[in-house]
Amino acid sequence: MKSLPVPILAAIVASAPLHAATPSGPASMAEHQRQCAGKDGWSDPAPPVRIFANVYDVGSCGITVLLITGAKGHILIDGATAQAVPAIIANIERLGVRPRDVKYLLSTHEHVDHAGGLHALQQRTGASLIASAAARPMLESGTPARDDPQHGGLDAFTGARVGRIVRDGEAVTLGSLRLTAHLTPGHSPGGTSWSWTACAGKNCRRIVYADSLSAVSADGYRFADHPAYVARLRTTIAKVAALRCDLLITPHPSASALYDRLAGTVPLIDSKACARYAAAARSNLDKRLAREAATVKRR
Repeated sequence: MKSLPVPILAAIVASAPLHAATPSGPASMAEHQRQCAGKDGWSDPAPPVRIFANVYDVGSCGITVLLITGAKGHILIDGATAQAVPAIIANIERLGVRPRDVKYLLSTHEHVDHAGGLHALQQRTGASLIASAAARPMLESGTPARDDPQHGGLDAFTGARVGRIVRDGEAVTLGSLRLTAHLTPGHSPGGTSWSWTACAGKNCRRIVYADSLSAVSADGYRFADHPAYVARLRTTIAKVAALRCDLLITPHPSASALYDRLAGTVPLIDSKACARYAAAARSNLDKRLAREAATVKRR
């Protein structure tokens, strides 16, 4: 076969479409919606989106992973699954952040869908993992606690080394970043919520990353058989209801309609968001206990 004449070949090359440049900066919600259409899995890759000011979601289509940026380094909360880590790292880099500048890893609760990626993220960033004393054994072993309602129903994961224990009400600081830990056990024994203030210019908002409050369990578990655990969950629900928050974020974005709010379908800012979130959790717990009681009566 004869080669094309140089002028013709040059014309073809000149008219050929160039490969799209690698995106940089946060994605629009339109891009996020296109990529996550029909997907909400733990490991489904999603582009990074700005939530407010210096707070970004760099997680998957179904799991929130928060990046909070600062002049002295950055904080990452939660790690999704190990399978999601390459996309999380790519999202961090897309935002112009060097993974090695992430100094702290924080956690909400010690289940594979939120903590499964912490080990790999720790390897990639060199960050120190900060957690409560209650969460530490499970984060380091990768195995849910025996008194966890979901024990036996969740996969184990590779544990990450905890470098610092945080107490209830204690602050984690990094330069101007200051996040307060709120121990909120119930969904898991080591559950932790986080609160801080973020500012876009003079527009400052109180942000709460509230841990999951859902009463879900492995097959065969009955909350009614564990009254002390139910009481602990009720105490946590009341604690979250009392938190002052303008902007609520949750480990499962669907639990707080995060993407709908970012898309403008419903208001992003709601000073009663924490109270509403807690009220829904309380109602769901009551319904779960009622179903368990009804099952006993039918026997």
